Parts: sequence; structure tokens; C-alpha cells
Amino acid sequence: MDFKKDFPIFQHRPQLIYLDNAATSQKPLVVLDAEKDYYERLNSNIHRSAHFLAEEATIAYEETRQTVADFIGTEKKHEIVFTRNATEGINLVARSYGDACLQESDEVLLSKMEHHSNIVPWLQLKERKGVNVRYLDIDENGQFVFDSSQITSKTKFVSLTGMSNILGSIPDLKPIIAAAHAKGAKILIDACQLAVHSPINVQELDADFLVFSAHKMYGPTGVGVLYGKEELLKKMPPFLGGGEMIQEVFEDRFTPNDIPQKFEAGTPNISGVVTFKAAIDYIGKIGFDKIRSIEQELTEYTLNKLSALPYLKLIGPKTTDNRSSVISFAMEGIHPHDIAEGLSQKNICIRAGHHCGQILMDTWGLPATARISLAFYNTKDDIEQAVHALEEVYKYFH
Repeated sequence: MDFKKDFPIFQHRPQLIYLDNAATSQKPLVVLDAEKDYYERLNSNIHRSAHFLAEEATIAYEETRQTVADFIGTEKKHEIVFTRNATEGINLVARSYGDACLQESDEVLLSKMEHHSNIVPWLQLKERKGVNVRYLDIDENGQFVFDSSQITSKTKFVSLTGMSNILGSIPDLKPIIAAAHAKGAKILIDACQLAVHSPINVQELDADFLVFSAHKMYGPTGVGVLYGKEELLKKMPPFLGGGEMIQEVFEDRFTPNDIPQKFEAGTPNISGVVTFKAAIDYIGKIGFDKIRSIEQELTEYTLNKLSALPYLKLIGPKTTDNRSSVISFAMEGIHPHDIAEGLSQKNICIRAGHHCGQILMDTWGLPATARISLAFYNTKDDIEQAVHALEEVYKYFH
């Protein structure tokens, strides 16, 4: 099935080969139509005015909250907090839970393949509170090097990726979550890459917090999701102050609102949140079984094609086991930025750089990598053209 027909950008740019989906995905027509429909029919502020238009906009906004709750398997839609992006969600937890619940000499456990968004907020907490930040090592297949002894009585918080944005690896989180909870530690999962490729059930996973972004899931930019267990969100102080996050305000004090409004100060990206429902519904219509089947076949095909180039080195897992469709590589004697520029001249979009993962790059002695990230709308012909362009880049520099 040709899924590209669902995405107008491929009609406007018929020569486009888009292989940078881990940075942001393209948007299907149903999503674009949903945003247009919101502004044409519903545009109003939410949770405020008593008139009918505000009520309809509020209903649409809260319908998305319910859709997101269903999407990740929580029965409590008030455990869903809308943010600008996953980065804000992690910062919210670090600022609110971290400041209120962690003390000097407490330990936060991360891994060396975390995105900067899941490192810097905890280093900022270290500066504010004096907590210790420690990192799990990563093996050559992109799995955490872990045993239960690495979580001690000092470990109070664990924050880990559910899928690497550099290696494409999907680490086994369950033993770490179990070990963390056995020691009384809380755990946050960065599901930015995972949520678009695989179903998530937060009750089965038993994560305390989980974040992801709409724009990587065929939805709009400027919308993120923070899931938090009800009992934790209730005891956390507000992250930002302003309208909507309060019940009462007096000259010398205020009373915060209930969750999730306590964490949604000010006018949110209403159109983006309403539109995100269309993206989730679109994913649901295709189904994760179909999506995973297509992406796994494309990933295996790409790995085989890239492995056949003797001057190219794959970074991370070489098979489709415990991985998804993000593939990083290096080319002998050629900087990744030159690779990306060479492919860009052929209308092929890939990513090059440290991918907001400088610690992993430094640990593995890499200045940068080139990265192909696939979506279900990509094709084997896309890969063939990308591989041919890579061959031409190599010949140009040699």
C-alpha cells in the first residue's frame, strides 16, 4: 500500500525522500484537515469562558486527553498532562518532583545513550540540590549494562530512554523498573522514539512517569505528553504559575488546581492538542502490527544494503533484534555533515551530528554519525536511492 498518498508533502515534493523521521515525522492530510477544522469551527479559549464555543473547544481538548490515556493504557485521564514537548515534561518532573522530593546526596541514575533532554534537567537539579548523577554503560547492541546491584539505597530516581534516538535499540526496561521500585526509587521513561513504533501500556510497564511528543507521531509540533501516576502528581508542586493552574488567589497565597490543570498554566497549544487526536486515530487505523511489520522489513533491508558497503560502519545493533528503524553509521574518511549535504543535493533528507547524544558519542569515540530513520510510509525504492547516493558521495571524496 502506498501510504505516501496520505501525506501532502510528497505530492508537493514528488522527488522528496524523507529519512529523518526520528527528528520529526511528516503529517497526514487528516491531521492537517483537523487543524484547519479547529480554527474554522472551534477557535476559542478553553476551561474559561461560559459560552458555547469555549465549551465545544474544551470538549475537543479533553477528548484528546482521553484518547492519549487510552493510547498508553491508563484508566485515569487526569494522569495525562499536556506540555509543549517531551523536553518540557522531563523538566517539569525534574523541577517539581526533583526539587520537592530529592535531597543532597540522593542519586539520579541515567544512561550514556540518553538524549540531552534527559540529561541536562538532571544536571540542573544537581546544581540546585547537590544530587549525584550516575550513568549506566551501553553495550555494542545498545542495551543497558545493568544488574540490580547498580540501584542502591541512595538511588532515588531513574530516568531512561525507551528507544535510542541514535542506535535504534529498544532496551529491556522491566528488570530496571522492578529493581528501582524494590529500592523505593521512582522511574521516568523517555518514550519519544518508542511511542510511534510500538504500543505502550503504562500499567504493564509500571513506570512512574513517561513522556513523548506529538510531532514524532505524525502530529503537530508544540505538543508533548507527560504521564504521571496520580499519587505522585498530586503531591508535586506546580511547575509554572498563572491562569488555570489555580483554584483561588489571595494577596499572600494561592491554592493550586487539581491535576492535571495544576501543571497546565496559561493558554496551551489548543489547536495542536485537538489535532493530535487525529494523529493518534490515524496510527490506530493502520495498527501497530502493520506499522511494525513494514518498518521491520524496511529496517532489515536497509541494514543489509548498508552492510554491503565496505567503507561504511554501522553504529549499534546490526540486526532487527530489540531495535526499531533508526540506523546510525559512519563513512570512512568522510564527515557525516558532508554525507548529509551530498544526499540533500539528491532530495534525500537524513540527519548528521551527535543527535543530542554527545555523551554516547564521546564514550564511543565518535565525533558524529549519519542517521537514517524510517517510517512506514518509506519504501525500498527510497532506500535504494539513498544507498546509491551514498556510493556517489564516497566516490566524490575518494
